[in-house]
Amino acid sequence: MADDLTAQLATATLDNNASVQRAQFSNRVPIKSIILRPDGGSGLAGKLARVGGWVKTGRKADKDAFAFLELNDGSCSGNLQVIVEADKGDLGQLVLTGTSLVVDGVLKLPPDGKRQKVELRVEKVIHVGLVDPSKYPLPKTRLPLEFLRDYVHLRSRTNTISAVLRIRDALAYATHTFFHDHGFRYVQTPIITTSDCEGAGEMFQVTTLINEAEKLEKDLIENPPSEADIEAAKLIAKERGIDVAQLKSAKASKQEIGAAVVELQKAKDNLVKLEERSKLQPGIPRKDGKIDYTQDFFGRQAFLTVSGQLQVESYACSLSTVYTFGPTFRAENSHTSRHLAEFWMVEPEIAFAELEDDMNCAEAYVKYLCQSLLDNCREDMEFMADKIDKSCIDRLTMVAKTPFVRITYTEAVELLTEAVKNGKKFENHVEWGIDLASEHERYLTEVRFQKPVIVYNYPKGIKAFYMRLNDDSKTVAAMDVLVPKVGELIGGSQREERYDVIVSRIKEMGLPLEPYEWYLDLRRYGTVKHCGFGLGFERMVLFATGIDNIRDVIPFPRYPGRADL
Repeated sequence: MADDLTAQLATATLDNNASVQRAQFSNRVPIKSIILRPDGGSGLAGKLARVGGWVKTGRKADKDAFAFLELNDGSCSGNLQVIVEADKGDLGQLVLTGTSLVVDGVLKLPPDGKRQKVELRVEKVIHVGLVDPSKYPLPKTRLPLEFLRDYVHLRSRTNTISAVLRIRDALAYATHTFFHDHGFRYVQTPIITTSDCEGAGEMFQVTTLINEAEKLEKDLIENPPSEADIEAAKLIAKERGIDVAQLKSAKASKQEIGAAVVELQKAKDNLVKLEERSKLQPGIPRKDGKIDYTQDFFGRQAFLTVSGQLQVESYACSLSTVYTFGPTFRAENSHTSRHLAEFWMVEPEIAFAELEDDMNCAEAYVKYLCQSLLDNCREDMEFMADKIDKSCIDRLTMVAKTPFVRITYTEAVELLTEAVKNGKKFENHVEWGIDLASEHERYLTEVRFQKPVIVYNYPKGIKAFYMRLNDDSKTVAAMDVLVPKVGELIGGSQREERYDVIVSRIKEMGLPLEPYEWYLDLRRYGTVKHCGFGLGFERMVLFATGIDNIRDVIPFPRYPGRADL
């Protein structure tokens, strides 16, 4: 029966040209392709299917004659109801939450009045991955997201985290599609860098000096250098020198003399190593009272990148329109719900473009992301609206359809000051020159305008050195895209293309010129106006889902004190 069923599964077709769509690289039918059909799967009734997944809930019925299982394979939020009779397997094991199953069966219409449109009657159990219910940490009851952070390797089995992952995947796909369709080239920028893009100094250092120092200390303890070893090496080198001299005096063959010279050189090399080793001191190497980074792996200080922007600019100045999308890192000892030590950034860069072009691109990109979720991720967004944030779909629709407001930083401060005069209380003081806090940004987007806002022309003192200085010499051509729920979603600017001005800005920020010489070359040789921005990918997921903590929208969150797996 099993062999016949497998053969039928491989060739099963349906009337009216409908068929059970199998996974291309797995002999099973994804649950999504059954229950997310327009008819909910009812049109597949009577057809054979092999499905696999994990049991969400299970219960025995009719005096343990059979069991109802809710099976999920991660392809969608919904579950497929599976009915297993007692003669097909140990029901006591099959009903346990977390059990994995692969089963062959027949799709049937459920009795009238049931919520599901189709169910699977099992003909044979192919595989069972057992679970010990006394140890499995994810019971079928709903668990706080904070609790799940202790089980990052298992939390993707929960409805919320799996939905977040699918939404995140859809946003990543939409990102690549948007930029590809607009002629951008994808550039993979380095994770290890010697440049501080932000100039804030909150960077993770990449070094092998500590490991090498530990190895050296262990070696010096286990094999301490001695004067006796050095004296013995000197004696051997002297003897080998005498051997060479004697052979030359005796007019020995070139071959004999050559072999003796080789032995002499070996003795000298060994002596040098011993003498150098005798001078070694445990600890990290230093020179002139400072750590000697010339002894490090890269021969200089290196860090994990906080942004790929500077590097991707070099490709914008040759390929014109490029973007990078990858992990970035910041060693900021912050425990807020908006900060991670490792996060992902989307950073396009456009040559022959100015600030207005930058704002136009950013607005179009955000709108595209929102519309893409509405069009392609509806089931997961409806789950989020039901379980997490009732307004998330309306928020996506509003952003996708509404023109963004654009105001200068000065106008934004004036609006915030006016709000304070009218009784609005902010925790952070409002005055020209401050870096707008999240509460200010959310007031503008959620209260004052009730739509996304682009704020531009910020004070130069609160922005990075590479942003183009405006004619007033007080502001730079920078812009931030602010959205409801999260505040700043995008930060960008027109880049400073004038060599003298950017050198002055680097010095003004107290940064050394040497690490940026390559960056200055872009201004020395064929400089061009260009602009770009960075979108914090996790912030976009926060905005889309309505989840409150950024640690719950990245697969493996890293933050102070935690770097699991």
